Amino acid sequence: MEAPQMKPKSFWKKPEGITGLLFLAAIIGGVGFLAFALPWATILANTAYMVATIAALGVLIYMVLDPKMRNLVFYGYKSIMRVITGAFVQIDPIGILKTYVEELQNNLRKMNKQISQLRAQMHKLKELIVKNEREIKNNLQIAGKAKETNKRNVMILKSRRAGRLKDSNMRLEELYKKMEVLYRVLTKMYENSQILAEDIKDQVMVKEQERKAIHASHGAMTSAMSVINGDPDQRAMFDMAMDNITEDVANKVGEMERFMEMSANFMDSVDLQNGVFEEEGMQMLEQWEKESTSLLLGEEKDQLLLQAQSDSEVLDLDAPVPERARQSGGKNQYDSFFD
Repeated sequence: MEAPQMKPKSFWKKPEGITGLLFLAAIIGGVGFLAFALPWATILANTAYMVATIAALGVLIYMVLDPKMRNLVFYGYKSIMRVITGAFVQIDPIGILKTYVEELQNNLRKMNKQISQLRAQMHKLKELIVKNEREIKNNLQIAGKAKETNKRNVMILKSRRAGRLKDSNMRLEELYKKMEVLYRVLTKMYENSQILAEDIKDQVMVKEQERKAIHASHGAMTSAMSVINGDPDQRAMFDMAMDNITEDVANKVGEMERFMEMSANFMDSVDLQNGVFEEEGMQMLEQWEKESTSLLLGEEKDQLLLQAQSDSEVLDLDAPVPERARQSGGKNQYDSFFD
């Protein structure tokens, strides 16, 4: 499954951008304070002070009006904010991706356990449905014999019992179908997340060395000159691609965790012993089914939902949970981010 191409994230929406906004507010506040607090009459009365003030204003106006100088100042400002933010928050994309690999592996263990628990619940539910079917058949047979022997009370009692069991089985079969959707989605997410973890590890291993080489050959001055000349900055473009990868991974890990939480809540709401379940859990799953896209599943989501509704697609609950790895020589889903 190919990773979607993403728009570059604005500087102001990044952690260093928040730091930049705070510093910018402080700078504007400081300038405003000086504008009112400085003794302008004394400054303007002194020729040297007046010339220095006019020169400072000229430089400021030049920086604002000249595109190259404005870009250079903004580049320097972003670099300073990134250094300051990096002292307190992890903003290095390589470091962030390493954290996501650990988080993914931990989630995969949890998901595997969740799949096993769901499979056990589905086995119990299937047994309950089959048991009810036997009881329905047995009660209908007794009701039939009672009718033949004119035992009206027994006939009514057994017929009603069969009707209640039939209604119960209709609800349980509906629940089983939802559990089947849950099972198919969890197993497919498990498969795709294994590939995702492998792709991230590959990117970290390859791009960590590549990033060092690019940063060494395209230092701050080279990047600054590229900004001034309006040329593409290879270092900035590489970092942007890495930022896009971390953004995509963050969204996919978030989707994985949200679905795991929803499925856990759904399973907790099911009381198989009494054959009941909470409508809220069912509604949450139905709402997810109606959502248009899934980053982890892509087009496979619609296929899974169709398979769960099809009578010809029989789910094998005894099949082992797939342990999937990217085929040798297969394309990494994040290679296209550097094209």
